[in-house]
Amino acid sequence: MLRTVNWVARALGFAWLGLLAFLIAPAHRPFAVPVQIAAYCLLGLGLLGWMLIVDLRPAGAWLRDARFPVVLGVIAVASGFAAGAGGGGTAMVAFVFVAALVAGGETSLAAALAVTGAGILAIEISGLAFGGGYGVQLGFPVIVVAGLLIGRNRGAYRIQAEQAAQLLAQRDQLEAEQRRAAWIDERARIAREIHDILAHSLGALGIQIQAARAVLTDHGDIARADEILGAAQRMAAEGLVDTRRAVHALRAGTLPLDEELARVSGTYAQRYHVAASFDVGGVPAPLPPDATVALLRIAQESLVNAAKHAEGQRVSVHLDYSDTDVRLTIRNDLPPGTGVTGPAAVSTVNGGYGLTGMRERLRLLNGTLQAGRRDNQWVVTAELPRTAEHVTP
Repeated sequence: MLRTVNWVARALGFAWLGLLAFLIAPAHRPFAVPVQIAAYCLLGLGLLGWMLIVDLRPAGAWLRDARFPVVLGVIAVASGFAAGAGGGGTAMVAFVFVAALVAGGETSLAAALAVTGAGILAIEISGLAFGGGYGVQLGFPVIVVAGLLIGRNRGAYRIQAEQAAQLLAQRDQLEAEQRRAAWIDERARIAREIHDILAHSLGALGIQIQAARAVLTDHGDIARADEILGAAQRMAAEGLVDTRRAVHALRAGTLPLDEELARVSGTYAQRYHVAASFDVGGVPAPLPPDATVALLRIAQESLVNAAKHAEGQRVSVHLDYSDTDVRLTIRNDLPPGTGVTGPAAVSTVNGGYGLTGMRERLRLLNGTLQAGRRDNQWVVTAELPRTAEHVTP
């Protein structure tokens, strides 16, 4: 629509200048009218070339077309000669102005200066040849230069607008990528939490089922086996509750770490009928949700491993807050005859992800995890710097 309006305005202006130059106010100087007729025809050809190069091609295809500055130069020269010849043709300086304006806004600086200079030179030559006054020889060049300046400002504004649009599009794309990354991280976090909860619950359940089978196979004690299977059923129900609780905690947050560890230690003691102690050193302080969940899962995994490999042995959980870090230590006595020494590879009771995943969590928080035998005890130590309170994995 804008393109059509522009060309209707140019066509009407072209027709009006023809009427003004040749019918309403023709020039009276010798040879002025023939010069204006020739210039008028050349102007018409220039406008036609403009249409063919710009308006009848895909948008933006003409920006690198070297013919366009030439067409603008033809329009400027033809209009300049017609304007300098006097009479009604002086109004054709409007097309010199338009040519300089468009060249300033849509072409390079060198091309814009060439078009503007050609138009001014044509005005000066024609003005001198046909006796134009100071208004033609000085005023018209000022008008043309004003067109150039307006065009350059217009072109700079257009470039800024395009750059702003590109930056806005890039920002929208970046925000979309960030939303997608956050969504993927959330999915991974939920999957990790569900995996850890189920691994903990199913590991404990497997221990109970194994104990029930041993009671039935070795002793034939149906009542004891039924008691163990009842405990296994309760563990399965508790595992389901823990899973739901973990999903809810992902959205609503968790309890303070010391309270969570006290709950886990108490549940372990009741479930396996062993001595399980928990104590806190230092002054408890709030931790980020990721840090709280990571240390909690390490404690749960370590307790399941203790129940699997050191059945009936005493377990202690110690949480220590210092000025620089938070340290979680889980110790369980080893049964007599256990031959494992030194640090061990971090893995679950069945070779799964378990503590390996916990170590990866701690790495994301700039923490460390160690596991191994010390003084006839199996010790798991997790450390997190207090600066992890400000780290986003």
